[in-house]
Amino acid sequence: MEPFISTLIYFIIAILVVLVGLIIFEMLTRKYKDWEEIATGNTAVALSVSGKIIGICIVLAFAIYNSISIWETVIWGAYGVVLQMIAYLLFEALTRKFSVEAKIKENNVAVGIVSMAVSIGLAFVIGASIT
Repeated sequence: MEPFISTLIYFIIAILVVLVGLIIFEMLTRKYKDWEEIATGNTAVALSVSGKIIGICIVLAFAIYNSISIWETVIWGAYGVVLQMIAYLLFEALTRKFSVEAKIKENNVAVGIVSMAVSIGLAFVIGASIT
């Protein structure tokens, strides 16, 4: 029975970490509100948010694989979310020809796809570095 309880605990932790991560990411975006844009059909925002969700979950998966306790998983998961946020801010800062946030608000799907790829790609790097 213990594996079922552990799985449920990890599931609850994952939901909480993803929700907290998305709330913090929402605070980082000042030009729009994620869920309002998604509700109006903004595909670029949906892609960007999807990348963040998948990215956080990838980091959590690596944390679960490599941690010896639930608390260690939470710590690695939180650290991974922080690194994902840094990656997002760097992506915005290093894109000099345009504002990533403005283009995503304008429903520029190409920028949304790249934003998604940055989140997912770096999640694998962050996750693989968890020891």
